[in-house]
Amino acid sequence: MFDFFRKSADTVPEAKASAVGPLTAGPVGKIAAIQAATRVNWTARDTGSLTRVGFQRNPMGFRVVRMITEAAAALPLILQDAERRYEQHPLLSLMRRPNPIQGKAEFLEAIYAQLLLSGNAYVEAVAPAGGMPSELHVLRSDRMSVVPGPDGWPQAYDYSVSGRKHRFLMGAEPAEMPVCHIRAYHPTDDHYGLSPLEAAATAIDVHNAASRWSKALLDNAARPSGAIIYKGADGQAKMSNEQFERLQSEMEHHHMGARNAGRPMLLEGGLDWKPMGFSPSDMEFHKTKEAAAREIAIAFGVPPMLMGIPGDATYANYQEANRAFYRLTVLPLAAKVTAALGHWLSGHVGAAVELKPDLDQVPALSAEREQQWRRVSEASFLSDAEKRVLLGLPRLAEDT
Repeated sequence: MFDFFRKSADTVPEAKASAVGPLTAGPVGKIAAIQAATRVNWTARDTGSLTRVGFQRNPMGFRVVRMITEAAAALPLILQDAERRYEQHPLLSLMRRPNPIQGKAEFLEAIYAQLLLSGNAYVEAVAPAGGMPSELHVLRSDRMSVVPGPDGWPQAYDYSVSGRKHRFLMGAEPAEMPVCHIRAYHPTDDHYGLSPLEAAATAIDVHNAASRWSKALLDNAARPSGAIIYKGADGQAKMSNEQFERLQSEMEHHHMGARNAGRPMLLEGGLDWKPMGFSPSDMEFHKTKEAAAREIAIAFGVPPMLMGIPGDATYANYQEANRAFYRLTVLPLAAKVTAALGHWLSGHVGAAVELKPDLDQVPALSAEREQQWRRVSEASFLSDAEKRVLLGLPRLAEDT
């Protein structure tokens, strides 16, 4: 079988063929993209700002997104139709190397991350008219805007970079659609999806505010651990300027900072030390931060136990929490994305194929899948064709 994507050893590497490549090739493309003026998904927020606050500057948001995207991108994929499961296929070759600078894992991570951070993911197919795609590229969702048609369905997509714009015209058939738009469910928006980051925005603000408060405490020596009280010999609690400056200098040079932690203090001349502690309201900030972290993890579908958040007893052990993470979060996300990509690419190939994760190769579900295989195989009242359907396998040729 001819390999559409094989290149000889002496072939000169081709330049990036994405239609939006010229927009980002010059110096102007290095400037941050502006947002589409007609698209507002958050009140007083935009995708770029929320991503910076909730992902780039928040450790909880960063970690939950990385956990989900890396786990979903690592899932083995299978391609099959109604008759067989393919070991070699042009679409499988395309998924293994979607474009010259990305492999399968990087490509899928970008799709999943865009979907989690903005609620939308856009994939561009570089292909001749009506032909098999030679490259796939993930486009930034904060640069994309939908152009609705007279019937309300998208008739085009505009990709904007620093005032320059490229329009993708959408046809009626999948082969005429250069962009695949995958979006999360949004109850009040017809064209854009709702991201977990938006749902967790308040918790992220609380978590960031608590971190800034803690940082401010550290910058200000956290709060005086105690107070030095001066009692003069004549009963006057007042120091001269010279005494005050000397005491302040001694404290700064010999008793403040990490290097002087725990150093004993020698007091004389009527000086007395009175220790001070944190108030109950100060101590509540730590619990508030933990509660905000739990809400962030829950919004993304990550069990708090996997994030090391104390006080969560929903699952009996770590293994059970990890199994729930895959079953309730990773697999539904991967199934949604791969199903959309499979349907879209089927239109370009001209054959109905199904792209989906291979559940039998997920270590977290090995015990569960083994039990399912055993139950199905021991069901004597089922035919072989019915057992294959229950296990997600294509029918045999003699069964069709």
